[in-house]
Amino acid sequence: MNAPTPAPRKVLLHRRSRELELTWPDGHSDRLPCEYLRVYSPSAEVRGHGGGEPALVPGKREVNVSSIEPIGAYALRLVFDDGHDSGLYSWPLLHDLAECRPQYWSRYLQRLAEQGMSRDSDVVKLSALPKKFAPPR
Repeated sequence: MNAPTPAPRKVLLHRRSRELELTWPDGHSDRLPCEYLRVYSPSAEVRGHGGGEPALVPGKREVNVSSIEPIGAYALRLVFDDGHDSGLYSWPLLHDLAECRPQYWSRYLQRLAEQGMSRDSDVVKLSALPKKFAPPR
């Protein structure tokens, strides 16, 4: 049986660089971009209720965290400046997001490209639409 994930020793929001820094009890630190945390939110809006791949959330490159609320001794609620504030970031989830960031981020970028979406906009590019939906020329 795995030991429970301990709470970070320190949680620090770097507003200018839009990163959340977590310092774990062993002294290791992780810096997670706010955009990454937003697009992998544990909320039902993003994760759904059945598991599987999260909903694709484009256009969040410039998102920041406006406040952090501790939830007991087990999680944080991150309030984003785009109004998103649901979902609890438990210590195991934050640890997983840090540990698996390269794979998760790569998959997110791949899915954006497949859908013709952008980190800068939630608008689908016309070139990504099937030809039957393209406007006449």
